[in-house]
Amino acid sequence: MPITETAGAVERPRFVSGSLLRHVCVMAGTGAIGLIAVFAVDLINLFYISLLGEKETAAAVGFAGVVGFFHASLCIGLTIGIAAVVSRTVGAGRAADARRIATSSLVLMAAVSVVAGSGTAFFLHPALHALGAEGETARLAQRYLAVTVHTLPLLGLGMACSALLRSVGDARRSMTVTLAGAFVTAVLDPILIFGFGLGLDGAAISAVVSRMVLAAIGLHGVMVKHRMLGRFEAAQLAGDARALASVAGPAVLTNLATPVGAAFVTHAIAQFGPSAVAGAATIDRLSPVAFGLVYALSGAVGPILAQNLGAGQYRRVQEGLRDSLLFMVASVAVAWLVLALGQGVLIRAFSAEGQAAELIALFCTWLAASFFFSGGLFVANASFNNLGHPLLSTFFNWGRATLGTIPFAWWGSHHGAAGVLIGQAVGSSIFGLLAVVVAFRLAAKLARQEPSMKAPAPVLDAPVAPTSAHGDAAALATPQPVAVTGPAASAAAP
Repeated sequence: MPITETAGAVERPRFVSGSLLRHVCVMAGTGAIGLIAVFAVDLINLFYISLLGEKETAAAVGFAGVVGFFHASLCIGLTIGIAAVVSRTVGAGRAADARRIATSSLVLMAAVSVVAGSGTAFFLHPALHALGAEGETARLAQRYLAVTVHTLPLLGLGMACSALLRSVGDARRSMTVTLAGAFVTAVLDPILIFGFGLGLDGAAISAVVSRMVLAAIGLHGVMVKHRMLGRFEAAQLAGDARALASVAGPAVLTNLATPVGAAFVTHAIAQFGPSAVAGAATIDRLSPVAFGLVYALSGAVGPILAQNLGAGQYRRVQEGLRDSLLFMVASVAVAWLVLALGQGVLIRAFSAEGQAAELIALFCTWLAASFFFSGGLFVANASFNNLGHPLLSTFFNWGRATLGTIPFAWWGSHHGAAGVLIGQAVGSSIFGLLAVVVAFRLAAKLARQEPSMKAPAPVLDAPVAPTSAHGDAAALATPQPVAVTGPAASAAAP
């Protein structure tokens, strides 16, 4: 749905009418395919590396994955801010402002990812040592990261474009962006790793090419298909940055909490040897692929809630949260069943033996159930970020990564590598449940407001978005009437 204006009217935002459950299913389903594609890149790399039969190499990919997780979490946090601000601006009927903010968001994403990606190269050795990587494993992980960290801007731009496409409801094209990157990896990995005998270096080169494709297709969709980018206005950049940072800042902090917790868990498991690290690495890469629908909810639910908030339809916001949780429960149940039944195939596919095989079996049989609560946290975070309370998202994620991970994983480490994972699952489940309770209370409070154009705007922790020089900044937080003319009226519901 291009952001276009005709005769003073704008196209009606897609999510303010029609079945909310249908919107959730479509956005999460297509978003999951794209998100699974992103994480499938790492899973595919690990799969081919595992075929080499070298535990040190597989463990190196695990350690490198923790560093890459920090980078990906940074980009995801920024995209949450981009999707939330642009979606609310579209929902409020301000197409010109949405274009300008979209342009500013790509400029800011590029700048931040350059600093974060290339800056990491100077600290690879101490970072890997702190995670517990030693000897040949540390050397291989550093060699892999020395190639991939400098291409973080490509990954960031591709993910930002995918978020912009989601913000206007183009779930299919958003999915295509990330799906193309995974396809490139699936094709190049066996050619470079085995065909040219490059091993881990081949996996690194494949990742770089994949990110190039990701960025190119994303920019094409945003610039050519939807014409979402306006003229870059340097004078407005500071204001746009503040609006994006009001959501993206807490979202980045929120998302960085997860790799912090993962880093502690990796360090705790490292003491049990390369086989345990390889098993944990397999679980870390398998989880987002198996539970792709759940992971996708964070990005999929955001635009739905944000557009209805911008349009002043507060009861639909509450209903959207409820339908998202129902969708999550069904998704986790199916994924858990598939993992439990297929664990033997997975263990053989990744050539897992000893502790690695034991950890994978434990996850598939029992620990996968913790995603009922982790999924609840993802949905709750989406509601916090898009309903003007991003600090709550930061609080719950850091609570899970610290109080919900460190003491539980430390206690579990006294009972072996399996105990570390069990402790992590128990702690994260507690915080997931608490987050869902708070999210429902906030949505219920919002729904009690009178759904009329005279109702006061909800109180937000952060502004919705700055307007152009001719607009009123408060107008974006206040529901605006949306004129629907011509074919747009009949096409409002997908």
